[in-house]
Amino acid sequence: MITFHPHLFVRIEELNTPRAPQPRPLENGFTADQLYRVLGVANASESSDAFFILANDRDEMWFICQRHLRFGALKDTTAHHLPYLHAQAAD
Repeated sequence: MITFHPHLFVRIEELNTPRAPQPRPLENGFTADQLYRVLGVANASESSDAFFILANDRDEMWFICQRHLRFGALKDTTAHHLPYLHAQAAD
């Protein structure tokens, strides 16, 4: 079982290499200046990658590889998106 903190937010720092995992989040409705609440985590048994379930800026649900993500914040809020700079200043 994979567990995660219910207040976990991540930011997109897209891996930009020829073998970067798909999908590339910045090409699919995510932006680098937002933090995204982690809605779930999945791990494919054939891979060592974990996939985080996030809602993009169009409220579409996506499985995004952890290699595209960085820790953003722990925030006790009902919001699903936070401005990246706002979250940094509030701590």
